[in-house]
Amino acid sequence: MIKAILTGHSRGLGAAVAEALLARGIPLLALARSDNPALFAAHPDLVHETQIDLSDNAALEAWLQTPALRDFLADADSTLLINNAGLLQPVGRVGEADANAIIRAVAVNVTAPLLLTNAFVAATRHCADRRVVHISSGAARSPYAGWSVYCATKAALDHQARSMAAEHLPGLRVASLAPGVVDTGMQAEIRASSVEQFPQKERFEALKSSGQLTAPEQAAQRLVNYLLGPNFGDVVDGDLRHLPD
Repeated sequence: MIKAILTGHSRGLGAAVAEALLARGIPLLALARSDNPALFAAHPDLVHETQIDLSDNAALEAWLQTPALRDFLADADSTLLINNAGLLQPVGRVGEADANAIIRAVAVNVTAPLLLTNAFVAATRHCADRRVVHISSGAARSPYAGWSVYCATKAALDHQARSMAAEHLPGLRVASLAPGVVDTGMQAEIRASSVEQFPQKERFEALKSSGQLTAPEQAAQRLVNYLLGPNFGDVVDGDLRHLPD
């Protein structure tokens, strides 16, 4: 039996990934600040939702001390962890960001995925096939003025994946994948930035107006196909658009 854990399933790419997994009959433990009532209504026997603010690392650690994650995975022989939840903010030049916004971004984008990955690997030693995917970004590999916090946090996930892969743990495959430019609420945040905060704002506005953004459903299907396929983990830090299904 395959079972999956997913963060940030309440909207955007995360909601589309959840639907793609559930359509394949894969039981899902979903973690987010908000529930997804439509998803639960459509798949009540497969969805297990946990409301948790991933920026509250103490709350996440307390939850990980409960048996919830271990119990959910206990009868699975194949397991998936999709670290999808992420924050773009704070956007702006270094020296102008709110300190609490930086702390929150690091908590959601780095600390929470690392805590979940550590717990997931510990809880799946019985599994012959276990897979971890971090949702990364082109910003992890190319610097963007105004995105120093976002770039740094996504780059951290990429390097954590590389280090995990170098450990060659039994049955464990890992990848940190950029899904491309997906038409989600994060893109709306980008377009709402000022040029002073984010000098490349006009480029992202042009992608939207010219119809070049990828639909979340399309990106999710490609991600899940690759995650479940035989080639997953061959490329540890890649662009999903350029990988074979």
